[in-house]
Amino acid sequence: MRALVTGGAGFIGSNLVDALLDRGDEVIVVDDLSTGRASNLDGARRRGIAFHEADVRDAARLHDIVVAARPDIVFHLAAQIDVRKSIEDPAWDAGVNVIGTINVLEAARAAGVIRVVNTSTGGAIYGDVDVIPTPESTPPRPMAAYGQSKFCAEAYCGWYERLHGVSAVTLRYGNVYGPRQDPHGEAGVIAIFAGRLLDGRRPKIYGDGRQTRDYTFVGDIVAANLAVAAHPEAHGEYNVGTGVESSVIEVVAALREAAGEDAPEFEPEFEPARAGEVLRSCLDVSRARTELGFTASTTLVDGLRATLDAVRAETAAR
Repeated sequence: MRALVTGGAGFIGSNLVDALLDRGDEVIVVDDLSTGRASNLDGARRRGIAFHEADVRDAARLHDIVVAARPDIVFHLAAQIDVRKSIEDPAWDAGVNVIGTINVLEAARAAGVIRVVNTSTGGAIYGDVDVIPTPESTPPRPMAAYGQSKFCAEAYCGWYERLHGVSAVTLRYGNVYGPRQDPHGEAGVIAIFAGRLLDGRRPKIYGDGRQTRDYTFVGDIVAANLAVAAHPEAHGEYNVGTGVESSVIEVVAALREAAGEDAPEFEPEFEPARAGEVLRSCLDVSRARTELGFTASTTLVDGLRATLDAVRAETAAR
């Protein structure tokens, strides 16, 4: 199979690229390297990927790349994911997440792509809700522009399917963590905490630390992408997470457990809560389990051990 991955130099995208190569796919990567890192693709380049440095907001360039590549499937992971930036500049956020997605869908339509797997957010799209874990049937009420733009992008996926027959399926991720997530980057509390732990610094918690998320290991996210790609009858939106609600304080405790003797003094510092932050988030993952046969299998402590090992290895290689 020939697969094209937008955002393929990013944290999740590069892990997906490796998995596609492992199963023998031909892979084309599109990334503008604004947040993705070329080094994430060092191994993939040696294995023969085609790489295009391009912005999904550039409709003409993207069209030419996709039409020339003629992929069977497009995994769309290129996005603006910084919640704070989205609140400060919602128009810019929408330019990447909405216009960029439309450009991907239009290029896929022109190239005759069999399926588009769209990346969305379960962590930010639902907002403050009464039902926890939250099913896909819950009306989204995002608190941040990031969640709102992702919800709008999902609607365009549905529109392209209705009007043009483009099979576009959306995966709504929990809070993803794991190897290659930048501890100094724009998102990912676990990556930030792991970096602080290994630097001998205390973690900063905004608010009282009781806010919860569905923390999902990147390997499980990759497996969900492969699962939905293999199911021709898949449609609409699927939550992808663990179905387990964990607080920020519990994450700190799990990191201490994962690190063992490396974190005897890893105690949090508390800062004022941030505007627009959802207090509780956990996904009902029964639809993905029933229809796709997918279940996240990585426990939080095991995922954190793998994350810490990856950060240590990367630090040692510098």
